[in-house]
Amino acid sequence: MRKIFSISVICICVASSCSVQKYLPEGERLYKGATVKVKTNKETKTSARSLKKTIALAASPKPNKFLLGQPYKVWFYYKIGTPKREKGLKAFLRNRLGEPPVLSSRVNSKATAENMASLLDNLGYFHSTVHGDTVHTGSYFVKANYTAQVEPQYKIGTIKWVGDSLSPLQKVLEKNSTKQGLLKTGNPYRLSDITAERDRLDLFLKTKGYYFFNPDYLMAYADSTVGARKVNLYMNIKKITPEDAKHAYTIKTITVFPNYSLTSPDLDTSKNGVQFYDGLRIKDTIKNFKKTLFAQTITYRPGSIYSSKQQNTTLNRFINLGAFKFVKNRFEAEKVAQANDTAHLMNVYYYLTPAKQKSIQAQIDGFTKENNFLGTQFSVNWRNRNAFHGAEQLAVKTFAGIETTSGDSVKNNNYRLGAEVTLKIPRYAIPFFKLKENNFYPPNTSLLLGYELFKKDIFYIKNLFRFQYEFTWKPNIKTQFTVAPASISYLQATNVTDSFRKQITKSPSLLLSVYSEAILGTNATYTYNSALRRSKNQVFFSTGIELSGNVAGLITGAKQYRSKNVFGVPFAQYAKVDIDYHFTHKLPNKFDFANRIQIGIGLPYNNSRLLPFTKLYTIGGSSSIRGFRTRTLGPGTYKPTPGDQRFFQIIGGDYKLLGNSELRIPFTPQLSGALFIDAGNVWTKDTLLFGIPGKLTPQFLKELAVASGFGIRFDATVLLIRADLGIPLRKPYLPDGQRWVLNKIDFGSKMWRKENLILNIAIGLPF
Repeated sequence: MRKIFSISVICICVASSCSVQKYLPEGERLYKGATVKVKTNKETKTSARSLKKTIALAASPKPNKFLLGQPYKVWFYYKIGTPKREKGLKAFLRNRLGEPPVLSSRVNSKATAENMASLLDNLGYFHSTVHGDTVHTGSYFVKANYTAQVEPQYKIGTIKWVGDSLSPLQKVLEKNSTKQGLLKTGNPYRLSDITAERDRLDLFLKTKGYYFFNPDYLMAYADSTVGARKVNLYMNIKKITPEDAKHAYTIKTITVFPNYSLTSPDLDTSKNGVQFYDGLRIKDTIKNFKKTLFAQTITYRPGSIYSSKQQNTTLNRFINLGAFKFVKNRFEAEKVAQANDTAHLMNVYYYLTPAKQKSIQAQIDGFTKENNFLGTQFSVNWRNRNAFHGAEQLAVKTFAGIETTSGDSVKNNNYRLGAEVTLKIPRYAIPFFKLKENNFYPPNTSLLLGYELFKKDIFYIKNLFRFQYEFTWKPNIKTQFTVAPASISYLQATNVTDSFRKQITKSPSLLLSVYSEAILGTNATYTYNSALRRSKNQVFFSTGIELSGNVAGLITGAKQYRSKNVFGVPFAQYAKVDIDYHFTHKLPNKFDFANRIQIGIGLPYNNSRLLPFTKLYTIGGSSSIRGFRTRTLGPGTYKPTPGDQRFFQIIGGDYKLLGNSELRIPFTPQLSGALFIDAGNVWTKDTLLFGIPGKLTPQFLKELAVASGFGIRFDATVLLIRADLGIPLRKPYLPDGQRWVLNKIDFGSKMWRKENLILNIAIGLPF
């Protein structure tokens, strides 16, 4: 098969070689790229290899793509031909598979050599020279050759501000550039650094009141004649700088129009009916919003110096409230004559267009589960985006669902019915504490109250009540803290049938399905994400801690398993610590090497011998170990039985270790592939449910499951559809010494394929 494929590729390339030549215009050749040769002065410290890469960036034009020395994309371009319509299958294929030829007439080696020399000048390699010419290669190709003689790089000597030393603007610039500037004596001279410093100083001035300033008003003179391969820099404010740009502006008034409309002529922005609150002018004639909302959202007041940072912060906070469809602001400069000077003032106006306050949405979902259940769920979602006139987001969700299976010997239907109420408050609702809210990201407090009834036909009924109170804040774009002082759930199982009790005697792990229990929890999470910025190495780190029942345990004196109750059921006592670390290294050609490590430690104690049903760590499935289906692996060396998988919704443990690595390979902007390897398992602290095989021991590394495989991902813009085919390489439930199953791989066996080829279809990346 491989030989046939290789021969086919060679034949295509040979055919393209013959075919492309006949399509080229008369007298033209195909440009095959450039080579750069670097010669350096003995005092040049930069390596010739590094200089070669830098100079090659200025090579122009970019050549066509080649395979085995032949322009296969140009061949497709000519072979498909010119489409009759801009849109259509032929146009699509030509744009995707082909590319127009880069002809020799486009190559101007003399101009490109001059551009390369200019690039070297801009990097401080003054007096360097570049020569270029073209040569014919093969029957119809042309290449460009460039030779560069690179002299030593110049360093920055002195940096001096010249001009009006008494100017307040120049004093501000000189002080800041001396302390925080990018240009430092002794650094290599680079024109890009001077440009970056101008932009940095402009951003700095925008935070100090200089609204009308821009970087084009700054000039840098470079004197390279001082000797010793040094460049003296002279910074200056241009004489053409407008007078308004030389003055800092102070905020005079802030006016808010919270019911502004872009279409209705009845709503204007006149100042009639304006109310004053906390230094703000608010015109809300229909009283749709509390005045405190604007006082909390706007992060500055009249009398403060204009700051672009404060303006951007306020805009971002307004946008993230969710109560306004459009948000914009306007600045109006004003000059007021004083005794010995002129005051430069700024009036600020915010125009806010409210979003539709109430909405309702109905949704029907269908799903399948790996235990042969088919189901559907109908839900109704109602939302109020300004529930209490403070941009509070109130959402009510009701749902009902049914799932059924025909794979069991006895037909089994499950029913689900429930409701959930969520309230999001755009501030910190924390009793007895007041946190500073003037940061770029708005504060957020969430309250959740929910109930769900789950009936497993002919087996049992579960009633689940939930309450959660949490708040979130982001100090900056990369970090986030979430604290939930109260995370409470109450699970009560009723109507447990005799048939299910009989099944429990055969498989004690099913007890966890009908354990009535209360969770009185508190949790906190810290998240760091550097992947928001484009960098070669990207890191995501999240860690959290969760406690439950510690106060209740102190009050009741709980010491024994399920010995103390609250609300008529035993309460859970445990501590959990979770660590999730992702590291992605960007490789050449847009390849990504992505890795993840997850560690979970749950410590049940006193009133609990194991984690609650909903808090167990699970393993396997499309985002875990992709060579094992969900609920078919662990804990430890325990192998879940068909009965476990039928009755027991979650098979898990108190401890978890998971590692994933995958090489992500782009094919097209929408299509990519991946090669992956996964390893991990879960374990229990106690032998209550899964016996000795499930308990964590010092030999836990010998009980890791390992799987590998490949995947295809399609990016449909709004979502990413993923299909991963996993193969188990190590099965921990087999006897020690027989767990590696590499020697049992048999793609020709139908039975082996059925048991070991695990197809995972999911939405989004696995990590």
